[in-house]
Parts: sequence; structure tokens; C-alpha cells
Amino acid sequence: MENNLQIEVRGGKVNNLKNINVNIPLNKFVAISGLSGSGKSSLAMGILYSEGSRRYLDALSTYTRRRISQAGKADVQSVKHIPSALALKQRPDVPGVRSTVGTMTELYNVLRLIFSRLGSPKCPNGHQDSPTIKIAESMNLTGDAMGLITCPVCGVQFHAYSAEDFAFNSAGACPTCDGLGVTKQINPDKLIDDPSKSIKDGAVAAWKLPGRNFMPTVAEAAGIPIDIPYEQLTDQQKDFVLHGLKKTYDINIPTKTGRVFHMDNAQYVNAYDSISESMANTKSEVALKRLNRFYEFSTCPLCHGTRLNPNRLTQLVNGKNIAEVSTLELADLTDWVAQLKQWLPDNMAKLADNLTTELLNQLNPVLELGLDYLTMERSGGTLSTGELQRIQLARTLRTETTGVLYVLDEPSVGLHPDNVQGLIHIMRELINQGNSLVVVDHETSIINAADWIIEIGPGSGKDGGEVIAQGTPAEIKADSKSLIGPFLKGTAPLLVRKPKSAEDIMTAGKITMAINERFNLHDVSVDIPINRLTAVTGFSGAGKTTLILDGLYKALQDKLNNQQLPSYVTQLTDPDINQVVSIDATPVGKNVRSTVATYTNIMNELRKLFAAQPEAKSKHFTSAYFSYNNKEGACPTCGGTGQVSLDIQYLPDMVEVCPTCHGKRYNPKVLTVKWHDLSIADVMDLEVKEAINTFKDNDKILQTLQILNNIGLGYLLIGEATPSLSGGEAQRLKLTTHLARKLNQALFIFDEPTIGLHPLDVQTLIQVLQQLLDKGATVITITHDLDLMANADYMIDLGPKGGDNGGKIMAAGSPLELAKNSTSLTTQYLAKLIQRTSN
Repeated sequence: MENNLQIEVRGGKVNNLKNINVNIPLNKFVAISGLSGSGKSSLAMGILYSEGSRRYLDALSTYTRRRISQAGKADVQSVKHIPSALALKQRPDVPGVRSTVGTMTELYNVLRLIFSRLGSPKCPNGHQDSPTIKIAESMNLTGDAMGLITCPVCGVQFHAYSAEDFAFNSAGACPTCDGLGVTKQINPDKLIDDPSKSIKDGAVAAWKLPGRNFMPTVAEAAGIPIDIPYEQLTDQQKDFVLHGLKKTYDINIPTKTGRVFHMDNAQYVNAYDSISESMANTKSEVALKRLNRFYEFSTCPLCHGTRLNPNRLTQLVNGKNIAEVSTLELADLTDWVAQLKQWLPDNMAKLADNLTTELLNQLNPVLELGLDYLTMERSGGTLSTGELQRIQLARTLRTETTGVLYVLDEPSVGLHPDNVQGLIHIMRELINQGNSLVVVDHETSIINAADWIIEIGPGSGKDGGEVIAQGTPAEIKADSKSLIGPFLKGTAPLLVRKPKSAEDIMTAGKITMAINERFNLHDVSVDIPINRLTAVTGFSGAGKTTLILDGLYKALQDKLNNQQLPSYVTQLTDPDINQVVSIDATPVGKNVRSTVATYTNIMNELRKLFAAQPEAKSKHFTSAYFSYNNKEGACPTCGGTGQVSLDIQYLPDMVEVCPTCHGKRYNPKVLTVKWHDLSIADVMDLEVKEAINTFKDNDKILQTLQILNNIGLGYLLIGEATPSLSGGEAQRLKLTTHLARKLNQALFIFDEPTIGLHPLDVQTLIQVLQQLLDKGATVITITHDLDLMANADYMIDLGPKGGDNGGKIMAAGSPLELAKNSTSLTTQYLAKLIQRTSN
């Protein structure tokens, strides 16, 4: 390859990269492979995207740059011949309650324009006027003249609705629900946890919220008996608990130490107000989630879920209002556009072509990525990670640019094997348009389709960061140093645990659940075997999440909380499940202050350990001094983050290692305290696996370290920032507290647990799941990963496709047996994998 046809990276040192030199071919499809934590994303996102986007932004005016979030210069000696770069990140942001598929894809923006320019408005006297070019022309005027038209039937002047008038997040919002489509009110049944309990023992669930725990004492001062079961209270006393007026009382609250805390003016807040006031004052997502369980959500009675002011629905296009078009599946929009153009008068054809072409241009990549079953009205919060990422990818692809470097991090997340071929087709289109493509992925069919493969390794963390192999797929398959090669060839072992035989799957018992009507599930019932590994599979939108998270998980939670089951769950029988845990791939912690140590019990134990050292005692350093999140222990310059950010106006913010603590986060005086010649900052810089020997005599820390090592996270630093972990790493980290306990009545649900995992890491994950099974747990995985399916004991496949074409149980049973007689697309792909690896 000639120099001008490749990006030349020299001296790459981002994160764990070891001063690497590598060439990336331009105008090619390049795949980067490697274990979790090997340095793949450091090369792709930390160097290629960072430098490609930074250099593009350097070409903009200083005025513009001040308003754009910019990446700082990457830690690399030089990067030559790099084009402007766009990136698709592995974990899209979770949409807010106001987001819909229409707003996220921007299809709804065009639809609003179509209805405002091409629509048929209704005059105040009830005449449905035909669309005319004059309406479109009036929308270009300003002030009161904008949209002002005259009814040709009765002559009244009125304003046709503009594009802004159809925005449910703005001028078009329903006045009752403020554009949310749902209303919520406190459910009185959820305010009281258990009527057979006394108030003192926690009968009033609303008083278990932070800041409300002394309310039983206030109620007692008001004359309410708090030692008898709530159900034995008089109607008047119950009414006081639920609706009593605010009033202050003198109370005495006994503390755990035996002292009595006196309050002169303790204000009584009833159960209803405890919830509503907390809801009005909270901004925390965690608190909102906790409070929402007290509410009942129902479709808005005014707009019936359309989110729009009902008067906006009088302006029609070909007989449909904008809400009706928003309920069409995206696959049906092409036909709707064709019918629309036939309906309009000839003199509006050019304008219609302009607007509908824009709509179809935005629609096509969404359809090609297999999202044809979605509707514009679908709430963004109900979409899976894979669906969110494909919407993000579609927005990137429709620009049809040339000469751009696209960097995609795990684009196969959430994709059924049958959709992967469509993704590969779209990636090829990017190359054909004259762009360059770098993809970080573990899906072997994607890596096999690449023109060039770069493999980073050989291990993770300190053991990674090197280029161990590179070349065409054929060359990688022949390279003995390659870790991905055996999986591309099909010579790697498929089974890493022994699945139960078909006869033994249900012998330990089963959970049975039935759902009558929920989204696309209609009269569906399933059996889940106890103490077995179950894979729930199928296309995106087939109903996997509805069945397992919306159905089973929520029903079991409600049962454990002594609450009514969801109305759509008509049957639930389980053999004494007493714990249900849902583990997804969302990041652990939100900033650099969250580390492996703080997330586990390690930080607390380290603080106790260092505070117990003679030097710490002589200086009166309590355990608070050994936390970088406390003012006593934090470096005074950086506040405990280990870095300082310098705002230099239109240039990217400079993030530098703190000049006082040199990245160690702590006040230098705290670091004078040593344990085994190590400061607490030295301990934070240890890898988990090397710390095991260091703490061999400290049982509490050792147990956590061994669990982390056993679940394949031994390469992480004890002080590693958790938000930077991959989805798969985050899921395993969330397991650490559970693996220390007996789990024979526990159910674990994993949503896409193979996100960000190399096939070798998937094998490690399967062994981790086996550890849960060995402790007696029942494990369910919602997955598209064929290797994980093959290793499962039981499989439930939904389909045949997504949306209205999904929601049916296509296959249920032993995966290996189902593959022998394939009845669905999923089992057909599984059969091909088994055949390929057995040859």
C-alpha cells in the first residue's frame, strides 16, 4: 500500500497502548479485534476518531468551535493522512420521556413540514379545505401573516397550522399531559406496603423514603396507634395517615446509640404528600425510579396518547391526521407517500417531491437496518440498546458523505444474525461512496467481511496494548498469533460447558408465566427451567424484552413486594424464588469518581485498613482521610479526580494530570501513611490479579478480588474508572456482590450480556454464568449471540420477525436439539454454526 492510501499512526500511547505504530488502509473496511480491555477502542476512538474529529473542527471558525464539545489532542506522536471522522459509540444515551422514534430519526420533523405545507386545514366553521400552494406560501410569511388563509367556502380568515404547531414538545403539546401522552396519579394501593404490619414495622411504604423515616413517630404524637396492624386502625385514623393535614408536633426520636433526639417542630406529612412532594423536588434518576413505583400511569384522557393538542388533528393529509400517520409501521410509509402524491393537485407536485424525497432519504437507512417494524409514535425509552444504536447509525449513514472516516464501536449490538448481513451491506455502501471505515466488533461474520483486520492484544489491561496480528481475513486465519483466527475458521471449541439433556431440563422445577395482551404479545405462555441457563432469542422487536423484563421480572418483583401482578400477567407460578436480579449493560457510575474499588467493598475496607496504621493514628487520620471523595483526603488542587481541566476558550479543554498529586487523587500528606510499603494510591494502581497476593491475609478484600479475577476482570486496576468499562465488563462487575452468597432461590436476568465481548470473553462469561448455576441460581439471558445460545440448557425463540410480525413462540427446548430440526431463522443460524464448528 502506498503511503497516501493509509493512515499512519506513530507512537500511540492512549490508555494501555504501548507506543504502537500501525497503518490503517483508507477507502477500505477495516475491523479491529481483541479481548475486552486490550486497547481496541483506545486505537479506534481514542486516536482515530479523536484526531479525525479534532482536525476537522480546527478548520471551523473560533466562534463555532466555542459552541462545540471538542476532544483534546490524543496521546500519540503523529497521525498522518487522517480524514475528518464521525463515530458511532457502543452505548447510546438512554432517550428521555419526550423522545420517540419519529423525533430520534428526525422523520417526524419532515412529517410536520408535510402536514403544514401539504395539509388540508379545517376552518373555524367546520369546512375541510383542500390543500393549495397558497397555504404553503403563507407559511413563509412572518408574524401574524404566517399561515393566514381564507376559507374558500365561507370566506372566514384563519391560521392553518405551521410545522411548529405539530410539535408535541413545543406549541402542539396536549395541555393535559404536556406532550407526554400519559398522565400519572398516585396509586393508593401502593402507599401501604402490608396492611398486616404495624406502622412502626413499616406498613406505610411512603414513609420509607429518605427524609420520611421519622414520620411514624410524628403520627404517634398525633394520636395514631403505631404498634397495631394498620388494617386494625379506624377509618378516621387511616384517613389521617393518607390525607392528614400538615401540622407540627414535638417528638423524641431514639437513636441507635441509645440517645434521644428531640424535635420541637416536626412537621407531619401524610402518605400522599410524602410521595408528591418528593416527586416535585427530585432530579435524581434513581430517586425518580423509586418514586414512580407509587404511581399509576395511564393514557392521557384528552389526547389519547397522541401527545398532541387534539385541535391539531383536524389538519389532514389524504384523509389521515398526523397522529394516524405516526402509528403506521415505517415499512408502510413508502406506500403512504405514493398515495399522498396522487392526492395532491398538479401544481403542488414539485413541493411534494421535495418534502417526500427528504422523508424517504431519512427512512431508507432505517429500513435497511431492519427497523421497518417500528412506528414514529413509539417511545424512545421502550427501545432496546440495539435499536437505539441502529437509529444512531441510520442518522449517520443518510448524510451520504464522501471522504469521511467512519469509526463504529460494536455496530452489531442487538442485531439478530439475519440482520447482520444488512449491516454489512450498508457498511459496504459507505466504502462505495468513497469513505473509510473502521469497525470495532466481535461478530465473526463482520470481521470476516472486512478488507483488513488489525488485532490488538495479546491480553487485557497491562497485558494488552500491542498489535499482535494484521492482514486480510485469509492472512489472519493462517496467523498462529491471532486469537480471533480460530473463530473465523470455525476451529475454536463451541461448547465450554455441558448443556443439560432434553430429558433433564425441567427436573429441578420450572417457572410458568402467561401474558394475555402486552404490545405484540397475545396469549403467550412460557416455562422457564429452575437452576438452568435459558437463552431468550429472536429479532429486535420480537417481544423478548416484553416477555422477560416487562413480564417475568416485573411480575416477580411485584410478588416479592406483596403487590398486585401487572394486569397483563395472567399466570405466575414459581418454586419460591426469593430474589430477582436484572443486570444490563448500562455503565457503572457516571464519572471518574466511580471506580472498581468504590463500586465493590474494597474501598471501605482499604480506608479502615489504612486508618488503623500507627502513623495514621498518630496524625489522627480517620477513615475519611483515605477517601478522595472527602475533603479531608482529596487533593486540594484537583478535588480528588486526579486531573485538572483548563478552559482555553475556542480550543478544546485541556485535561492534564494534576500537578499536585500527579494523578493519585489524594492529599499528599495522606500518602505518607504506608501499609506494606504501599500508600493507598499505590494500592489503587494495582491490577486485581496482582493484588490477590498482596491481600492474601485480608479475607474481606481477598474474597472480592478473587471473585473479580474468577469472572475474568483480573486485568482491571483497583482504581479503574467504571464508566469506561465495556457493557460486558459492567455486567460482570455488577455480579461481584451476588457471587459471595448462596443463590439457590435467586433468578438472574442478563440483557445482552455479550456486548463488547470477544468470543474468548464470551467463553469466560459462560463460565461465570456456570458459577451462578453452581450456587443454585436460575439464569436467563436475552441474547443474539449464537455461541451463548449453543451453551444454554434451554432456548425460547420469539418471532418470526419484529413488531406486528413478532410476538410468537417459534421454538422452545434444548438449543442443540432445536438446531437439528430448525423451525425458525434463529435456529437455522444456530444449526449453521454447529455444522461449521463440527467439520
